[in-house]
Amino acid sequence: MPQRLRPIVEVFPAPPKDIDPQQLDMTRIPRHVAIIMDGNGRWAKSRGLERAAGHEAGVASVREAIRVCNDLGIRFLTIYAFSTENWNRPQGEVDALMEMFAETMAVELPGLEEECARVNLIGNIGELPMRTRDTFEHSIEETEGNDGLTLTMAVNYGGRHELVDAMRLLAREVADGDRTWDSIDAETISGALYAPGMPDPDLLIRTSGEQRISNFMIWETAYSEFYVTETLWPDFDRYELLRALIDYQGRDRRFGRV
Repeated sequence: MPQRLRPIVEVFPAPPKDIDPQQLDMTRIPRHVAIIMDGNGRWAKSRGLERAAGHEAGVASVREAIRVCNDLGIRFLTIYAFSTENWNRPQGEVDALMEMFAETMAVELPGLEEECARVNLIGNIGELPMRTRDTFEHSIEETEGNDGLTLTMAVNYGGRHELVDAMRLLAREVADGDRTWDSIDAETISGALYAPGMPDPDLLIRTSGEQRISNFMIWETAYSEFYVTETLWPDFDRYELLRALIDYQGRDRRFGRV
């Protein structure tokens, strides 16, 4: 089943008064949107809840982003779920996150199949707990043939680690005589990253107001448009995504040209 496109009025049926969905130009939809999902902990703290409650609330925002991106014809959605630095969080929070990843993927898989979404993963999956790893691998296998949105989850991911791994791969090929050092160019490096063939993000969204990329897709976001919102991730709904897309369409993407 091909990726379905729904009319704007169906995707955004009850917009706030300050935003008009008809402003969105469907001929200029970004191909790839990446999101740094930030603010789960602060969302929970502001409500007197444990941090785990914020992570659980954030799942609904992920679900909504997947559905809306698929409805609008966005081909790739990449979400920053767990960084290599996140292992430094309290052990109880890390354990809860890993368990939540496994449970959520199992629960959400039928919905992803219904959306014809294909699951992909970037990061070092081998260091994840076995149940979490097995659930991710199962989801990847089950959705491999889907032709809708490609949902890429960055789990145990770090941009610097990705570049180091790419350099090691290319250095090994040179050492083995499979390539020459002067054959390495930007395209070669892109092909050695965790998701070769995936286009670079057109739009990078970060929630919660923090203005940094936090070691996320360092190479791939060289020419991405950045959009930062004060909205915490659990409160990031389809209308916040609409605001980001309209803002993106107002940019003049020159890629270094005058």
